[in-house]
Amino acid sequence: MPEGMKTRVREYWEKEPCGTGTNITGNHIEGTPEWYQSIEEHRYNEEPFIHSIAQFTRHRGKKILEVGVGAGTDHLQWARAGAECYGVDLTEAAIRTTENHLRIHNLSSILTRMDAEVLPFNNDSFDLVYSWGVIHHTDQPEKIIDEIRRVLRPGGIFIGMMYGRHSLVAVRLWVGHALLKGNPFRTLGDVIWNQMESLGTKAYTCTELKTMFRDFRKFNTLPILTTYDIAGWPNWLTRFFPKDWGWFISITAIK
Repeated sequence: MPEGMKTRVREYWEKEPCGTGTNITGNHIEGTPEWYQSIEEHRYNEEPFIHSIAQFTRHRGKKILEVGVGAGTDHLQWARAGAECYGVDLTEAAIRTTENHLRIHNLSSILTRMDAEVLPFNNDSFDLVYSWGVIHHTDQPEKIIDEIRRVLRPGGIFIGMMYGRHSLVAVRLWVGHALLKGNPFRTLGDVIWNQMESLGTKAYTCTELKTMFRDFRKFNTLPILTTYDIAGWPNWLTRFFPKDWGWFISITAIK
């Protein structure tokens, strides 16, 4: 990503690590146990499938790396489960927030602010790499994927999530920022790039992700229909929505 663009992405997330907005934390004082608890409750109420996909407790004693720690909500689960934890993030805000989150629970991790396109770890260093909703925020996700594969041990696992382009969230965004503004020829990708979270956000199809992870020995995707997709639709109707319309695509890959 051009340095100017990368700076803008970092500045966006420095202002507010993912999931820490006042619409979630309410009147709780930042950095208090109550503040973190509200973040955790919201995350797992909205995305309860994280636990079944990550299966935190199955990786006790494993050496894990999280790429993009955010507020440290998932990182705390890895530490609670007894994993040997490492984490990286593009922002100081995320590292500081995660360090404090772990400290409150008397847990620790080796956390470093850095660009994940170049990881400072030796080849074959980790049993598992985890990254939930992060890789699509860089202009060169292939570089991060290559780095993840490099630092994984043979047989090591990547678990993560990236956004799905052919989703209800993407279509809703397109309607609001393209169709209703008289520009129906604007693509889903362009709208997501410019209107979803930090500038340069991308979303993919399962086929595209398979190509990006082609150097892994095994690869699997699972589209997830999220609460963000079905918001505003009648409950009776959402029962008929296929998972392929989901904004999240979970990924499992084995080196």
